[in-house]
Formats: sequence, structure tokens, C-alpha cells
Amino acid sequence: MSDLLYTEEEEALRSAVRSLLADHCDAATVAARAETDQPHDRALWKSLTEDMGLAGLLVPEELGGQGASHREVAVVLEELGRSVAPVPYLTSAVIATEALLACTGDEVSALLTALASGRTVGVLTAPLSAAPGQPFNGVRADGGRLDGRVTGVADAIAADVLLVPTGGGLYAVDAGADGVTVEPQTSFDRTRPVATVTFAGAPARVLTGNALPAVRRALRAGAGLLASEQLGVADWCLTETVRYTRERHQFNRPVGSFQALKHRLAQVWLEVVGMRAAARNAAATLASGSDDADIAVAVAQSYAGPAAVHAAEEALQLHGGIGMTWEHPVHLYLKRAKADSIALGSAGRHREELAELVDLRAP
Repeated sequence: MSDLLYTEEEEALRSAVRSLLADHCDAATVAARAETDQPHDRALWKSLTEDMGLAGLLVPEELGGQGASHREVAVVLEELGRSVAPVPYLTSAVIATEALLACTGDEVSALLTALASGRTVGVLTAPLSAAPGQPFNGVRADGGRLDGRVTGVADAIAADVLLVPTGGGLYAVDAGADGVTVEPQTSFDRTRPVATVTFAGAPARVLTGNALPAVRRALRAGAGLLASEQLGVADWCLTETVRYTRERHQFNRPVGSFQALKHRLAQVWLEVVGMRAAARNAAATLASGSDDADIAVAVAQSYAGPAAVHAAEEALQLHGGIGMTWEHPVHLYLKRAKADSIALGSAGRHREELAELVDLRAP
């Protein structure tokens, strides 16, 4: 069984990422940027990718990446979750990269090198709500041209290249090509915006003749590592709420000393501990290529979504009146937690998948 504790290298990576985010991703800036038509922080993305090389963690060294594993990526996503960082890391450095790693060829290698550098952002044109193994349609290929429409594609407005699954294969399309339209949709979580992508005779390059294995691999890795982002969200909510209840006084006592609040915070702490175990196990099984990866991912997502939402809801309520204001950042975390709870499959969808995997179907 894998050791789920963080290694010294992982802790050093965490420290470096947290320090960068503390300097360049404060809550006020994130909230202000989310209200604009350019919610992604390009300067922060450049620092994370070109300066620190984090976009290429999953990419082999011979293709310009770091040759690391899903465990290191999980640490990065924890810290990005703690800051609700508005960068396309999950969609480009994880999901799009994993889809390409399931393919072969010179075009694929070139795309992996480009994504590893961070100067190119890749997005798989699947709805953000799509779970691993869940069928979705919308685009058809005809002689190297694509036609169709996909809604709810996360971070599509930041994409330089779109990876498009069809019934006949997986294609690469330049986001700025003729026949490609990316129309922003109203997003609940504006730090991870979604859009409708429309293809009208768009020129495409085929990457593989069978998209199913690549898409399933990409969405499975995305779902498993999303649990680490959700862990970061929940951990911030718990930490900040404990701090606030120690400082806030009523009746000459810290409100955190009241037994009812202690019980609520203790319950959140237990859920965060459980999330950490499930998220670390999902990352470790993905990193080792274990046969149990499907089960680990389903377990992590069955638990992490509701737990992160609960932590964010408790944070908002236990901050009292200040928690209800637009100036306090807790609303960013609640929106991210709620959006993540239906991203890459809801908890109920993953429980159904888990029941099938362990042969415990409902009667």
C-alpha cells in the first residue's frame, strides 16, 4: 500500500506554491478580476508555468516536462484550491495533458511540449459536468473539418488549442481558427468560467482514431485530482473559521469557546481529515497506475464534493454578518465548492460508479 503522507519534496513544493500565491493571488484581487470579462490571471499563470514549470509535471522530461507524478500535481491543486486561483491548471495541465498522454505521434508530442511550457493552454471540449465513462455528443468530423456544439466547457475562453472528441476520434483545433466560436456562459463560479464552443467547418488535426480511452483517462485523472482542489478549499474554510472564532468575542468570550460552535467545527475537521485521506489515495493510485484507481477516484469524489460544500457553508455561517458581505472572500470558496461538487460527475454519479465497481448495486 502506498504511503499517503507527504514527502519532503512534496512539502517543499507546497511551500513554494503557497508563497507564490500569497504574493500574487490575494482574495481582493481574485474577487475583482472575477467581475471582469477576463477572469483568468495570466501573470499568475506565467509565474506558475514558465517560472516554476508546474504545467509540465505530468509530461515526460524528454518532451520538456518535469516527469513527476499525480502526487505532486495533487499538492499544487491543494494550494490552488486554498487560493481559488483563477488559472486553467486543472483543465490544461491535468485533463488536456492526460488526454494527450493516451495518444501517440509527432503532433501529440509537439502539443505536450507546448502545454508543458505553459505558453499554450489546452482544453478538452467536454462539459465540465461530464464524469469518466459518461457519454456525451455534440461534434462530428467530416474530412478533417468539425461541426457541432459543446456547452459548459471550462476555461475555453483561455484556450489556445482545443482537444475535440468525436465519434470517430480525438482532434486538435486551434482556438483561433476559422469556424471556431467560443461564447462565454454565465458561470456560478467565475474563477473557473465556462463557455459554449461551436465548430462550423473548423479545420482539425486527428490525434487518434479512438477518442474513448483518451477521454476516459483524462476525465478520471481530472476527477481524482479535483478532490485535492476541494481539499484545499475546505482546509482554507476550516482554518479561517477557527481563526475568526478565536478572535471574535461576545459576552467577553471568544465565540469559538461556545460548545455549539466547537461541535460544528469539530465535524468539519473530521470531514477535512477524511477528504485528505481519500484525495491522497486517489492521487497515489493514479501515480502508481494501480488497478484500484477507478475505485479510489470514485471514493474520493463521492466524499469530497459534499464535504467541501459543507465546510464552505459552515465558514460562511460561522463568520456571522461579515461572512454574508461581498467584501469577505468566503463567497468565492462557497461558489468554487458548489461548482466543483458537480464538476466531472456529481457525488451521486460517482457512488453509482463505485457500486458497479465493487459489485454492490442497489436492489
